[in-house]
Amino acid sequence: MDGGAQYNPRTVEEVFKDFKGRRVAIIKALTTDVDQFFQQCDPEKDNLCLYGLPTEQWEVNLPAEEVPPELPEPALGINFARDGMQEKDWLSLVAVHSDAWLLAVAFYFGARFGFDRADRKRLFTMVNDLPTIFEVVTGTAKKQTMEKSSISNVTGNKSKSGSKGRGSESGKYSKLAEEEEEVLVEDEEEVLVEQDEEHGETLCGACGENYATDEFWICCDICEKWFHGKCVKITPARADHIKQYKCPSCSNKRARP
Repeated sequence: MDGGAQYNPRTVEEVFKDFKGRRVAIIKALTTDVDQFFQQCDPEKDNLCLYGLPTEQWEVNLPAEEVPPELPEPALGINFARDGMQEKDWLSLVAVHSDAWLLAVAFYFGARFGFDRADRKRLFTMVNDLPTIFEVVTGTAKKQTMEKSSISNVTGNKSKSGSKGRGSESGKYSKLAEEEEEVLVEDEEEVLVEQDEEHGETLCGACGENYATDEFWICCDICEKWFHGKCVKITPARADHIKQYKCPSCSNKRARP
């Protein structure tokens, strides 16, 4: 298997597009297509590798026969570890090695086609802006964004309430009510900021891309991961008739030997 060696991206943008296609493919294998991936990684077979292709397709196959290979090769023998550890730990291990492989392929193209320091830095920045496969598979990408405490303190002068009361007692109560109102308003504004930031940093459990307000999303009621409707083939109309949605991964989960 050559991992798509016949395709040779030559610019930073082309290499990044190649990187994203392979990344999406591997994320599919380890999330929405995990049951099929599990079955293909038979420990009784020879050394197998997980390949992500630029076309966003994945496959489990034998490594390249030529030495040295045309492209860097992914981790060898992932099938041998399948039954020797917990499934989530095995998937995390494959994810880590896949992240390393994607970087190796991207910077192989960069070296082959003479990227200078500025190009290499730009490529790394573009790659680094995306969560790793490991972060997507384990859910740590979403946890990290949820833990960010970058909420701005909302301050401002509030207009005094139109109280008709007179005297020192009336002024005291009016000031107290005004302060309580300010606290409530600030709390509401902070909640809205938190919700916007949370949704803005939400990642699709299938492709790993960020949340976008102009796209339909659906949340799995089991694992609580969010997905693009298009990634899991669910339309808004169909979602209206689903009482409890299970993502492909949760639907296919069963007891592993």
